[in-house]
Amino acid sequence: MDELKGFFKQAGQEFLNAAGQAAMGAAKEVVGSVINEIFVKKEAETKRILPSIKNMRVLGETQSNLGPYSEVQDYETLLNSCLTSGSLFEDPMFPASNESLMFSRRPDRYIEWLRPHEIVENPQFFVEGYSRFDVQQGELGDCWLLAATANLTHESSLFFRVIPPEQSFQENYAGIFHFRFWQYGKWVDVIIDDRLPTYRGELLYMHSAEKNEFWSALLEKAYAKLHGSYEALKGGTTCEAMEDFTGGVSEWFDLKEAPANLFSILQKAAERNSMMGCSIEADPNVLEAETPQGLIRGHAYSITKVCLIDIVTPNRQGKIPMIRMRNPWGNEAEWNGPWSDSSPEWRYIPEEQKQEIGLNFDRDGEFWMTFQDFLTHFDRVELCNLSPESFSKAADDNQSGKRKWEMSMYEGEWTPGVTAGGCRNFLDTFWHNPQYIITLVDPDEQDEEGNCTVIVALMQKNRRSKRNMGMECLTIGFAIYSLTDRDLENRPQGINFFKYKSSVGRSPHFINTREVCARFNLPPGHYLIVPSTFDPNEEGEFIIRVFSETKNNMEENDDHVGYGDDSNKVVPGFPTPKPVDPQKEGLRRLFDSIAGKDMEVDWMELKRILDHSMRDDLPKAVVFNRQSTFNAFETQAGAQEEVPGNACGILSLICGPFLKGTPFEEQLSGNDQSNKRLIDESPTAIVDETHGFSKDVCRSMVAMLDADKSGKLGFEEFEALLSDIAKWKAIFKTYDTENSGRISGFQLREALNSAGYHLNNRVLNALGHRYGSRDGKIAFDDFLMCAVKIKTYIEIFKERDAEKNETATFTLEEWIEQTIYS
Repeated sequence: MDELKGFFKQAGQEFLNAAGQAAMGAAKEVVGSVINEIFVKKEAETKRILPSIKNMRVLGETQSNLGPYSEVQDYETLLNSCLTSGSLFEDPMFPASNESLMFSRRPDRYIEWLRPHEIVENPQFFVEGYSRFDVQQGELGDCWLLAATANLTHESSLFFRVIPPEQSFQENYAGIFHFRFWQYGKWVDVIIDDRLPTYRGELLYMHSAEKNEFWSALLEKAYAKLHGSYEALKGGTTCEAMEDFTGGVSEWFDLKEAPANLFSILQKAAERNSMMGCSIEADPNVLEAETPQGLIRGHAYSITKVCLIDIVTPNRQGKIPMIRMRNPWGNEAEWNGPWSDSSPEWRYIPEEQKQEIGLNFDRDGEFWMTFQDFLTHFDRVELCNLSPESFSKAADDNQSGKRKWEMSMYEGEWTPGVTAGGCRNFLDTFWHNPQYIITLVDPDEQDEEGNCTVIVALMQKNRRSKRNMGMECLTIGFAIYSLTDRDLENRPQGINFFKYKSSVGRSPHFINTREVCARFNLPPGHYLIVPSTFDPNEEGEFIIRVFSETKNNMEENDDHVGYGDDSNKVVPGFPTPKPVDPQKEGLRRLFDSIAGKDMEVDWMELKRILDHSMRDDLPKAVVFNRQSTFNAFETQAGAQEEVPGNACGILSLICGPFLKGTPFEEQLSGNDQSNKRLIDESPTAIVDETHGFSKDVCRSMVAMLDADKSGKLGFEEFEALLSDIAKWKAIFKTYDTENSGRISGFQLREALNSAGYHLNNRVLNALGHRYGSRDGKIAFDDFLMCAVKIKTYIEIFKERDAEKNETATFTLEEWIEQTIYS
């Protein structure tokens, strides 16, 4: 990234020199040609540097900001290409460089990237199969990932879904491998080369106990690529990795407040092949401190078995609840209390029972303890409940005797000013959050009270992979409300519902982790789930999943997209819009005076009318701080002072950040102190100023009623347009209580409902992104644009929906013609 910054800085300096010459000659063409020359000259260097930042792209997503560099990698295509050319694969999206190791600093020593055959003589993908003992921790603080990896080895169908078994260092070897991870509702194939970070010929990070076995090291590299770098894997929860390996949903329990039926929960989880882990609270003063019992604080352990074990003593016999765990270090750091390796308690266990549970006393990091000791010495347990999609078809057949969870899932987003309403503390905006309805019909088979077990999991998307851009997890949570049949008529639920109704369940905390999850025991019925960030106006994407023992039905509680069906009841007592001129003859005279000989008005003539007649309704100028957060803005009382401009005026904003602290900074500003003030002193460098209605708004208004696509309106069309504008203006004024020419984005749904438009969250989010300002406001002319666009597109659709079944057919040519004009 430093190299990239240096490149842009150098380009900015050349740009500055060239633009200074262009300004003196007052020739825009020269500026354009020089800019082109500079960046053409740098094109080769750009192509060299860009691969180093390609890891910023989230694999599996369909969109990227890297343009031509964002191609999706295909394993078979790349493998065949390398085999044909006889070359070894080198991954340009995750290069063997420091940027793939760390994003916050440079390594403190020289790290050499080596292929396995450069490390050992006979590299193998697997050595005598695979097991939890193949997972050994290196220098990276990702024990949470290792604990999940060790758990993954217990179920072959899960293991081979993540790690395709056909890969090897012998047959069809080309230095390329691939692994599959679950990411936010879909499985992603991650391709890597086999160059691994080493120091003095030894693997730096995850490795196997067998020196020539490399599946675990390559798996860790693929996971690092998925998240942008190895450093991005520092710190996490076993739940997170277990979900990425299985597509399951994770939950955790504080063992100091464990539910009475926790052993039963863990036992049932084990019967359903759930992956489990546990940990002890870290010592803030000592990294991975060891307790007197041989346990490591702040370290993730795998739970590899939960069962009742037969015990026979001279005085009594029965069953004792036991748990088997493993330290991912795979060494002698084990529990040394009762039931530890070679503990005398084991002599009371029958030999056939020992064989059944696979008991051994190797110094391999694996040990047993009673459930009561587990509750006493550990602080937290995590388990990943597998979804019906966790298994492949072949594996599904093998699991036919086991129970599975029922699952529903939805994706959504929080958009500032539109659907990012914050938690229930912010009642006025809380109801704007996305809402989902779940219906529970049948109770659990073994539930004595006739209730349903429900697990609700809210996961925010793509935060870990953007840590190198300073993006951390949002603080998220959710609330659950019971719904009556009458409540189901409202879509979505409004503010009054939440004002007078209490929740029947909620997430344990609002917390800044990737996922928040909770288990509930609810009677059959209808329930509303509202996911949110803690504070309003925080932007993010999420998925919400619901697991239940019996079938559940889930749907989004949102409005149906449409126009004009029941607008008269949305806002009772709404003022009747008045025409622009009470006398039609007066309106005709106005039209005639503007239209001219052709007796039609075009967008420029329409703009003259609107700018004059609605000049008091347009928003006042707003100045934003360059460093501002949401809602940090200032309205100017008077006209803005115009800053004298030259070529360097624009360049000061473009190149300033790259040239600060260099001799070019003075050359940039020259004698024009106003430009220097823009760079260094002014806290309000970005001005949102309006100069009447934009040409886009005026053109769209004309297109809305221009049936013959002439670009002009006759008198009847003109009259209909002004009637619509008058109605929209009256609606806007109702919500613009401060008479600022702007309304809050949160009011957009209600305002458009008042105009007769019914929109869902997806459309509202799009409008917010397209027409909202950075402080979450919608200006009057932008509100008009929203109304015009929606009405136009709905009318285009209705014209082709002959069967009235909400289906329309267009050829590509027809669709382009219709949309490009409107």
